[in-house]
Amino acid sequence: MAAGGSAYLNTETPRVMVVDGSKLARKMIEQMLRKELPGLEFIGCETGRQAKDAVLCGQVNLITTALSLPDMDGLELADFVREYTPQAYIPIIVVSGNVQERLESRKLSDAVTDYFDKSLGFDALATFIRGYVRPEDVPGGEVLYVEDSRVVAVATRRMLEKHGLKITHVTDAEAAFALLQGFRDKGTPAPDILLTDVYLKGKLTGKDLLERVRQQLHYSKGELPALVMTGDSDPGNQSELLRMGANDLVLKPIEERLLITKLLFQLRLGRSLRAKLKVP
Repeated sequence: MAAGGSAYLNTETPRVMVVDGSKLARKMIEQMLRKELPGLEFIGCETGRQAKDAVLCGQVNLITTALSLPDMDGLELADFVREYTPQAYIPIIVVSGNVQERLESRKLSDAVTDYFDKSLGFDALATFIRGYVRPEDVPGGEVLYVEDSRVVAVATRRMLEKHGLKITHVTDAEAAFALLQGFRDKGTPAPDILLTDVYLKGKLTGKDLLERVRQQLHYSKGELPALVMTGDSDPGNQSELLRMGANDLVLKPIEERLLITKLLFQLRLGRSLRAKLKVP
């Protein structure tokens, strides 16, 4: 889940490489991607060896890889891309059904940009990939933002507002919990997403807030996605945040495109899930 740079290709005909041992999976992903990204140049590879050869022949906008390939681990492929390709930075997305287990045990390589749980479906994956290759804003999306540093809050708020998002900013977990409890008590819709730092002024931390949101207010990950910003590099602490109910983490220092991509994806996915469940 680590990010390693910001020199993204930005073309009208994006080149996306999908590496998966399943021909059916590659075909399904290609079909969904062509709906999301008109003009796409699709590069499908069955093995890590094929992917290595292909990536050395030309630049790509993004690579997705299964964790388990016929000839190698997907993380071995990610390490190769980082070491041997001349392109400054290629987003690499791991797509797997057991990625959450590896994420919680921190067994994802630093070469990986992000991860995607295959159980969410190929349609959601295509939307996720579009967020990296050709991101679209969600005007009017509502963010409850918890940050006690005024300097950081001003900078982050500007990032978010540039994308048409409406921000409710509070400086401590207690205030955020009170707002969410008020929404629950009145039966009114909560914001689309919760964005919080971990270490905050006051008695409650961001982790405490997550626990209360999930256990006391009973907001599910779909009903109220939570994105947590953390500068803590300790794998155990990061895993704990995910187990406590974070949908995803953004590591500090914050890279704007990564933050926006993750936030907009969780926002869209949450809206979609709430619509299916008819949650207000």
